[in-house]
Amino acid sequence: MSLWSHVKWFRLLYQRVTSIIVYQIVTSAALAAAAAVLITFAQWLAGADEPMPHPNVIGPIHLLLAIVLLAVTTTLYVSLHPRTVYLTDYACFRPSSNCRFPKATFLEYAHLWHHLNDCNVKFIDRVLQRSGMSDETYLPPVLFYIEPYCRLEEARAEAELVVFSVIDDLLAKTCFNVHAIDILITNCSIFCPVPCITDRIVNRYKLRHDIRVINLSGMGCSAAVTAVGLAKNIMRTMPWGSHALVVSTETIGPDYYRGNNNSMQLVNILFRMGGAAKLLSTSRSKARFRLAHVMRTLTAANNSAYRCVHQEEDEKGNLGTALSKDLMAIAGDALKTNITATAPLVLPVSELVKFFLFSVVKKLLYWKRVRPYIPNFCNAFEHFCIHVGGPAVIDSVQNGLNLSDKDVEPSRMTLHRFGNQSTASVWYEMAYIEAKRQMKKGDRVWMIGFGAGYECSTVGWVCVQPSSGVDGPWASCIHRYPVGV
Repeated sequence: MSLWSHVKWFRLLYQRVTSIIVYQIVTSAALAAAAAVLITFAQWLAGADEPMPHPNVIGPIHLLLAIVLLAVTTTLYVSLHPRTVYLTDYACFRPSSNCRFPKATFLEYAHLWHHLNDCNVKFIDRVLQRSGMSDETYLPPVLFYIEPYCRLEEARAEAELVVFSVIDDLLAKTCFNVHAIDILITNCSIFCPVPCITDRIVNRYKLRHDIRVINLSGMGCSAAVTAVGLAKNIMRTMPWGSHALVVSTETIGPDYYRGNNNSMQLVNILFRMGGAAKLLSTSRSKARFRLAHVMRTLTAANNSAYRCVHQEEDEKGNLGTALSKDLMAIAGDALKTNITATAPLVLPVSELVKFFLFSVVKKLLYWKRVRPYIPNFCNAFEHFCIHVGGPAVIDSVQNGLNLSDKDVEPSRMTLHRFGNQSTASVWYEMAYIEAKRQMKKGDRVWMIGFGAGYECSTVGWVCVQPSSGVDGPWASCIHRYPVGV
């Protein structure tokens, strides 16, 4: 780690401590000044000639003083303290058993696809065996044909199946009136129809004409976390009690690759159906989680990072998404950069001081072979939801953060049961934690997402009210988990 990185950590630690002190000093000084002015004004009202106002006069004056002082305190608090955003509830898509696509079926289809040769089939077999996925993952109906061809109508049908189903489940759970939704944000990287997905939701549920709608695309698997951050920024500028509906999914059919380039075949092999809908609000009423922080790190200025996940055509003109062999190294660098910015916000001061002192001593004594001190993030979070890009991604994050097998269990089990569901996978992990009754009031959750660009986005949640029952995508199978992978 460079000297500039050490200076940056020390600066962030200094800002964190001083900001709290300055906030307390400014608030206390403002309240003291307001109290002094009000007391002087009250004495003037009582009459300067009398050393002690009459008891009948003291009551109304003190009442006025208390009311004005409360109003000043509330105004200062609201103006200096950012508006808190809460997660009212969320829902995950539950595919039908008709969409189940076992690995043996996938391999059988690979033998029948004319565009694949024996080397491609062996590669697919090897990746499936090492994927960490079970035989219970799901694919859209359009990929059940021997020669899949996804037209516009099939892509729309797939998107609507996931999006409408998950919104219906969320509305049924929360009994929420759709006309109270102020913001609608959707994210789907590959499929961008006209009208867009947000417009189709507005048309289906007859939402208000003045609703704010945003449709995110091309951002990859981290878009769900990015969408939460975008909703937070918008809601902090709106009246108290505003609501935002965030819908995250990825369509598999339109991104089906019809060539024989192995690096582009990985998307066909690993990605599966999934989606999630979240209802956010600035009101604590019925809230289940409080949004603590959102941090997004973008490394697109680096050419190798920019092209490590890239949609392109192969030499025969077949469109697909290519994954670079340097993907893991680039993801690791993006996570390190994100942690550098996130750690001062979430770690105890003791952990930050340990890291800073260890780094300085190592630099001064030239301990190049000694591994840098890794802060204990279990002191900051009780649960971790790591993007299920594959076993290598989970292993890399686990080793990089010194997490236990128990900490990464939700990620491995989600990959085993549902596969890589792109942007929605972190919400299936959250649902797994709740289905196992591991979530307690006050527990902190850290979601880590990786996406094209290349970017790493993280979000922290604090549990306000755990789930009262087991529902959602794990309701019928949670008793079988965890399993050995």
